[in-house]
Amino acid sequence: METLVDRGPSLQEAPLLFDRLEAQPADSLIALIALAEADPRPTKIDVGVGVYRDSDGNTPILRAVKKAERILEQVQTTKSYIGSQGDARFTQLIGEIVFGPNHDPNIVGLQTPGGCGALRIGADLIARAGGDIRIFVGQPTWPNHAPLIGTAGVPMVDYRYYDRATHRIDFDAMMESLKGARRGDVVLLHGCCHNPTGADLDADQWRAIADLVAARGLIPFVDLAYQGLGNGLEPDAAGTRLVVQAAEQALVAQSCDKNFGIYRERTGNLFIKASSPAQAEVAFGNLIGLARTMWSMPPDHGAAVARIVLEDPDLRADWHAELTDMCARIRRIRARLAAADPRLAYIGGEHGMFSMLPLTPDQVIGLRASHGIYMAPSGRFNVVGLSDDSVDRFAAAVLEAMDG
Repeated sequence: METLVDRGPSLQEAPLLFDRLEAQPADSLIALIALAEADPRPTKIDVGVGVYRDSDGNTPILRAVKKAERILEQVQTTKSYIGSQGDARFTQLIGEIVFGPNHDPNIVGLQTPGGCGALRIGADLIARAGGDIRIFVGQPTWPNHAPLIGTAGVPMVDYRYYDRATHRIDFDAMMESLKGARRGDVVLLHGCCHNPTGADLDADQWRAIADLVAARGLIPFVDLAYQGLGNGLEPDAAGTRLVVQAAEQALVAQSCDKNFGIYRERTGNLFIKASSPAQAEVAFGNLIGLARTMWSMPPDHGAAVARIVLEDPDLRADWHAELTDMCARIRRIRARLAAADPRLAYIGGEHGMFSMLPLTPDQVIGLRASHGIYMAPSGRFNVVGLSDDSVDRFAAAVLEAMDG
């Protein structure tokens, strides 16, 4: 008897590779940037994109960066590969800024393509280690945290961080949630200049978290993307140093994009603290292997420029002076917004580039339509996205929306 073989659909009917893909929702921030750019109104205000702007509304290249680029053009003799570790001297110099000059010798690091690369390779390292590990993530948080970390496959547990009604950190709820974390669980923390709320932990709260981390054997994973733009380089590193010192093991994702103003160069580092020199060596070897499979070699230009700045005393002093000015401008804009109305007073006590306004998504859309003000539907806005001339107009429009 003849056996019939089911060969499936004919060649003409079988779907090809891309036919099986599903449409993905547009990235809301990218879409918002496009909308703002397409708006022809000269009075439009874009406080959605997260870049520093000066008093005239421009995103400048820092003086020290331009000088370092000219030096690099003269001294660089090759564009050959730099290796999966990246610029080791750059990573060392940034490590001293993050952890202090005499930090724990069991801290090792490698260069990454921006803070995003650091977060992703850190999550992949956690996943590779295996075990029943969870990552506790405060809410709200930077929207890209969930996809970056979730893609690695490590389960995430949300905890309450910020109360929008009171504009305060809900620290009791945060600590209660973290008491449910098991030994070896990871806690994602914003080192400073919390994105999206601007609400930073104070010194006592950092100490309480450090004590909890030490007592329960938790692993802090600190996202340090804005060091120097809150209260200065040293104050902005204090919380990170405290929890890393308290922890047996830790991860820190660091970015130079904001404090060096080199956004498009995608320049960052991932640092890990291990329990011993031998463990640090093994963990670093795993990071090199992961980097090789993701980006192979990180981009060099931003790291080379930052290294030149940090190695030259005059350039370093100029960079620090300009960073201090940037930080002071952020505080001035916050003070002006806080003085506009008691309902905005909380903005003056927050830190860094972002805060959240008490607006509904419909009110945000209304501001876009009537005033050309572009911000995230959540009400998150870039404080320093405002030029000096647009602060009062922005505050008046926001208060009008709140009253309506």
